[in-house]
Amino acid sequence: MRARDWGVLFALCGAIFLEGIDVAMLNVALPAIRADLGMPTGELQWVMSAYVLGYGGFMLVGGRAADLLGQRQMFVFWLTVFLLFSGLGGLATEGWMLIVARFVTGVAAAFMTPAGLSIITTTFEEGPQRNKALLIYSGTAAGGFSIGLVVGGLLTSVDWRWVFFAPVVLSFLILVAALALVPKSPRPERTGQRIDLAGGATITAAIVLLVLGVERATHTNIGWTLGTLAAGLAFLAAFIAIERRSPMPLVRLGIFRTGSVVRANVTGVLFAAGFFGFQFLVVLYLQELRGWSTLQTSFAMIVIGIDALLSPTLTPKLVDRFGNAGVIFGGLLLAALSYALFLPVGADWTYPMMFPSLIMLGLAFALVYGPLTIVATDGIDDADQGLAGGLLYTSFQFGAALGLSTVTAVNIAATDSGTPAAMLDGYHAALVVPLTAALIATLVSAFGLRPCKSPAITSDDTKIPAAH
Repeated sequence: MRARDWGVLFALCGAIFLEGIDVAMLNVALPAIRADLGMPTGELQWVMSAYVLGYGGFMLVGGRAADLLGQRQMFVFWLTVFLLFSGLGGLATEGWMLIVARFVTGVAAAFMTPAGLSIITTTFEEGPQRNKALLIYSGTAAGGFSIGLVVGGLLTSVDWRWVFFAPVVLSFLILVAALALVPKSPRPERTGQRIDLAGGATITAAIVLLVLGVERATHTNIGWTLGTLAAGLAFLAAFIAIERRSPMPLVRLGIFRTGSVVRANVTGVLFAAGFFGFQFLVVLYLQELRGWSTLQTSFAMIVIGIDALLSPTLTPKLVDRFGNAGVIFGGLLLAALSYALFLPVGADWTYPMMFPSLIMLGLAFALVYGPLTIVATDGIDDADQGLAGGLLYTSFQFGAALGLSTVTAVNIAATDSGTPAAMLDGYHAALVVPLTAALIATLVSAFGLRPCKSPAITSDDTKIPAAH
């Protein structure tokens, strides 16, 4: 790659690293935030849920905005919004102020992330060069999350507000780099085109309600949950009806004619559900049952961050030899094995007994995340790259919310008291959830192992032959 290409990739990797480290640092800072602001558990949960709602709810709109309004313009503008509201979160003196700041930060990430991904997929030529760029990009995202666990623990030990102020400094540096290194994208041809406001409103309402229903499932009664999910499905049905009739749809439904795109998104939901659900259970096990500190837990989990090293080094070689589908399939099998090995966890397990599961999960992430990104955007016309990226990241975000809520619900249902034995029973029951998700994802991905020709979808839904 040329020096300018490396500069573009550097700026975009900085943004996805920022998104990963921001989420991870907040995870470990929640107890300190509750103690300082006096937030009850129900309100504290909204600090995380507000970000998920903003991120997941506006991702598709963000992806389409990048296609219609310009990728660089959307990336720079929403990176600036991310910077400002991260700083406002650090200045919060009331719980509601922090929740509002996190929601807007999530919305900013929803516009910034698909714009950044689409800049990569339109800057680098499809094939080995783009694959290398995407694998470096995905490894950086994973590294941000892993490093954030440790950095968040260190910053929280000083003052939890630094968990918000540190991303401000990092955002500013990335913004300067983006303005200097990312070339101005040509103004998209929008003659006769318009933003599908009705489609945007209905799909945002659908995703927000579905994510909200999943997120709040363990915190409210079943009637409220079912009502919220039903409303979300109703908005989804309305969205599909609107898109079928719209001359300029927000989501070109023809994109789902590509089997690889559908498999990538379904696999993304299931993989994210298992990955984040498992990590959540391990944190509970270490801190609630074993009494480990936040910093001890962070250092124990950092081994999962091996994916940051393997994604740009090992994964490209494996993709060259076995193809994206083969590498994804192998990674999902490895994830299932990781979860299975942790199933019999005991109350006195040493760290070496946990280590195989944790390091295998890091390897699994390296094998799955990057190749999934490639498959989800491969063969898609440049005019729809923002949409393809938005679909995939929506799948990841919804999967994470689904996994966290499901393992929490199973854990609560299976724990009948606060004794160590009862807590362990709850963990054992909940650990079946990520294992099941990984096995189903493996089955779905197996259909991609068959060599076939799929139609590449262009912006006008015409088909051109392309190999997947």
